[in-house]
Amino acid sequence: MIVYYWMKKFLLLFFSIIFLALPARVHAEGILTTSKLITVDTGRQMLYAWDGGKVVFQSPVSTGMRYTPTVKGSFKIYKKYPLQDMKGSYPPYEPYFIKNVPNVMYFYGAYAIHGVFWHHAFGTRASHGCVNLPVAAGQWVYNFADIGTRVEVF
Repeated sequence: MIVYYWMKKFLLLFFSIIFLALPARVHAEGILTTSKLITVDTGRQMLYAWDGGKVVFQSPVSTGMRYTPTVKGSFKIYKKYPLQDMKGSYPPYEPYFIKNVPNVMYFYGAYAIHGVFWHHAFGTRASHGCVNLPVAAGQWVYNFADIGTRVEVF
């Protein structure tokens, strides 16, 4: 009986380690494209850039916090700015004013994908609804995406 108990524990630990060692799968169900595409997985807090049906770049992101969630759906980048000042007030969070936000790409209303220099909490929800990227990743995505590039947020 004791051997069975320890064998069960060992197998559980073994398969847990194997599962964690496997690379994270990209959630791409229902996404078919041969053109450029950006997907944002809010559950995994990851952005993927696709070209020719393959992921060519990925980066951790920070999407919207509890009271300011990132909008989900199918969109297209409709405006781009290399630098832009951003401000907002979304209670219960403190108002903010940030100068020179880099690599801003709007995809729906005031929702944008952009670089962030004021925090390093990528991989967790930390924004007021935008998709925050590390500065270098934001620059890469900005150079990759043209006006009209499809954005899927789920």
